[in-house]
Amino acid sequence: MHRHSYKGRKFGRERDQRRALLKGLATSLVEHGKIETTLPKAKELVRYIEKVITKAKKGDLHNRRQVIAALSTQAAAFKLVDEIAPQLAGRTSGHVRVERTRLRIGDGAQLATIAFVDELKSVPKEEKK
Repeated sequence: MHRHSYKGRKFGRERDQRRALLKGLATSLVEHGKIETTLPKAKELVRYIEKVITKAKKGDLHNRRQVIAALSTQAAAFKLVDEIAPQLAGRTSGHVRVERTRLRIGDGAQLATIAFVDELKSVPKEEKK
């Protein structure tokens, strides 16, 4: 049996569980700016979040709705489109970085941190009157 041209990792999960896992990881990354997870999950998250960031940078209604569908919460989607994507406008790809950190004590799994490459500044929110 060969594994040629099989893209993506399965993580020993069903398809809907895999999608929920990636949605949750992407939402956490947008909310916190940096997360720690296992190396295979981080590498798979890079493929997922890069496409979402590209849609967020376009910012029109259709792409905004696709970003909302790709993340778990609307608040995270709005933060990505309105605050983070304009700060990443200078680069065409490579928005996130994966760095190996340590081996997990319990099972010896390789952990990695995934974070945005550019330093993101928090934008103060304007209050509506």
